[in-house]
Amino acid sequence: MRRAGLIPLLCAVALAITAPLAAAEAWSLEQLMHALGKQRSGQASFVERKYLAILDAPVESSGELHFRAPDRLEKITLAPRPESLLLEGNTLTVVRGERRHVVQLSDYREIAAFIDSIRATLAGDRIALERTYAPSLAGTPQDWTLTLLPRDAKMAEVVLRITISGSHAQLRGIEILQADGDRSVMEIVAERAAR
Repeated sequence: MRRAGLIPLLCAVALAITAPLAAAEAWSLEQLMHALGKQRSGQASFVERKYLAILDAPVESSGELHFRAPDRLEKITLAPRPESLLLEGNTLTVVRGERRHVVQLSDYREIAAFIDSIRATLAGDRIALERTYAPSLAGTPQDWTLTLLPRDAKMAEVVLRITISGSHAQLRGIEILQADGDRSVMEIVAERAAR
């Protein structure tokens, strides 16, 4: 093959190799938040595994998640024991059996910051997310990972990192790494998403 014919071939190969990289670089936090913000509500099933230092095996639970923008989030655990956590605005309601606890998040700053990470991500609220966390996004629209590091030192004493993964505007997983080494891994399967 002549040198003149080799140059276009090399250019084509280089373009084929770098085009996916350029597309990946074009996926930004702004684009992710915009896509997530379009989802006004959704429902999903989950399986959560909590890895605790004091236990030899993870504690597993499963159930349903419901979200309605901008600030309603519900986690209904069906197994191993029924439990409901409902977050509406600043109020968290926890129901276990016959017991019902109502908590104002403003009274529990660290819990509020953690919950806001999930709620702000689901709502596509970048400003609220960046108020509490330093976010970094990696991947492509089809397979992205959003890593959240707490900005507040007190919060970092509880949670080291939150990693949220997904595809387009659908969350597929949430991993929370606590400062004491315990961690929670939630797998999410969207059942339907309404606009």
